[in-house]
Amino acid sequence: MPHDTPLMATIVAGLGLAFIFGALANRFRIPPLVGYLVAGVLVGPNTPGFVADASLANELAEIGVILLMFGVGLHFSLKDLLSVRAIAVPGAIVQIGFAALLGIGLAWMLGWSMGAGVVFGLALSVASTVVLLRALQERRLIETERGRIAVGWLIVEDLAMVLALVLLPALAGVLGGQEQADVHSSGLLSLPASYGIWGVVGITLAKVAAFVIVMLVVGRRVIPWILHYVAHTGSRELFRLSVLAIALGVAFGAAKLFGVSLALGAFFAGMIMSESELSHRAAEESLPLRDAFSVLFFVSVGMLFDPFSLISNGLPILATLAIILIGKSLAAFVIVVAFGYPLATALMISASLAQIGEFSFILAELGVGLKLLPEQGRDLILAGAILSIVLNPLMFLVIDWMKPWLETRAARTAPPADTKPVGPATEPGQVASVASTFQKEDGPPPKTALTGHAILIGYGRVGGLVGTALKEAALPFLVIEDADKTLAKLKADNIETVAGNAANAEVFAAANPESARRLILAIPNAFEAGQIVLRARAANPNINVVARAHSDAEVDHLKGLGADTVIMGEREIARGIVEEVLGNHAGQKPVRDAMAEGAGAAPIASQS
Repeated sequence: MPHDTPLMATIVAGLGLAFIFGALANRFRIPPLVGYLVAGVLVGPNTPGFVADASLANELAEIGVILLMFGVGLHFSLKDLLSVRAIAVPGAIVQIGFAALLGIGLAWMLGWSMGAGVVFGLALSVASTVVLLRALQERRLIETERGRIAVGWLIVEDLAMVLALVLLPALAGVLGGQEQADVHSSGLLSLPASYGIWGVVGITLAKVAAFVIVMLVVGRRVIPWILHYVAHTGSRELFRLSVLAIALGVAFGAAKLFGVSLALGAFFAGMIMSESELSHRAAEESLPLRDAFSVLFFVSVGMLFDPFSLISNGLPILATLAIILIGKSLAAFVIVVAFGYPLATALMISASLAQIGEFSFILAELGVGLKLLPEQGRDLILAGAILSIVLNPLMFLVIDWMKPWLETRAARTAPPADTKPVGPATEPGQVASVASTFQKEDGPPPKTALTGHAILIGYGRVGGLVGTALKEAALPFLVIEDADKTLAKLKADNIETVAGNAANAEVFAAANPESARRLILAIPNAFEAGQIVLRARAANPNINVVARAHSDAEVDHLKGLGADTVIMGEREIARGIVEEVLGNHAGQKPVRDAMAEGAGAAPIASQS
């Protein structure tokens, strides 16, 4: 019996082609998201062959945005958000204004009206939530100061765009478009046109404030309570369902009741949930869906792109791209430096914002619907979004190339005393600190003075237990970690640290692997651990490598790359249960030996 299944066809075609072209892109050392965009172009209406349902793809992509912002909120706190308000609020406002002026200037050169220029400029001023967060996650910067500033900046941009979406219909008649006299926003709390412009602004701000208050007062109590109640049922299925229901429900309710964007509502839901002790588990449960739906976002963007517009609108597209990549980045860089932040922070934020995305599409569609923006403007925005997303990874490469040169120039003008080491770590467990001209986040981390030490990668639940044991045994070691909160705790406990991702060459080199005796990989990601094993073996062939795994395949993978010992968590739990049950009964040793052989790794006999 035949069925019309556009939803199934869209998901299968989108994910299937995204996998194929993402894998090809990765094979040629190109970011996989480029492959996802190409997949979207191929299933879009502007190329021959199968055409997926664009409206369904957009709705699926919106779920991806919700889950992604929810995940960011899980790693964020209200304190983190307030700590960057001094730079995020004025920085985002000034950068939006500068980019909007550049867009208005290009619109004037193309002969468009002032209203078209305003819509066009605003669309070019706001960065894509998905692209920015994926870039931060890939570089493990979410929990760093740079990441908090970038996310705070993004939230301010989202709030500004929410206000713009409400105001544009009210201002359409003044700007030369078609005024919508009925309502200015959809939802249960829609705003009648009779309120006037200032009435619309006031009520919009009041609704946003009401949403924040409801989340801080009610959500702070209800959301953690729901999580703890479901966790006590012992059902993993119900817990996963509760996490997704809270994320999607709060986002949808925020949009319908308070006029707040879906992404912003999901962010606040995650931020409130982060105060629960179960937030780590919630993040793990929502991760697979976040990844799958964020891929569909890039596919949906690709479906909107007409590749033939590159020929018909060549010069205007280049000008649009210059505003996004150069104009916005330059403005953000100058603003961050003017506020006294280090060069590395300014460069990273400017690269993160050098693209546009979902809010830009919404503004473009609204502008065309209000007869403010010509269809050529929408095509330029789509082309600018596609190309800027593709080129965004290259911006980070350019930033990495420019940073040493800029730092060298800055060092020449800095007082010599500012670069002297203070209290190098020459004793086990002593903390090394370096007063740098570029403050704590600029340049590679200083190299440790430890020798014959252990390098502990990751200080989560497993790494924390290992670190405690090493400290009690008075064995010299240091920790490589990238979470600010964990780093602060380690330094308070007088444990030497290297801040950053151990897969980064400069970060790993700072741990002095050439002189280390042992490398302990306490991180759960076997693929990332494998890269670190290869780097360690290249630096020190004699280093003893101990890693963790969650499956036999991961054990084989890590041992094949050079790990000496790989501990599989489930097998160690089973061994502990067997020891408790059998005690000193005869036959215990054969059971333990059989388990060790099955794990493909021998147990750790000692840490000497």
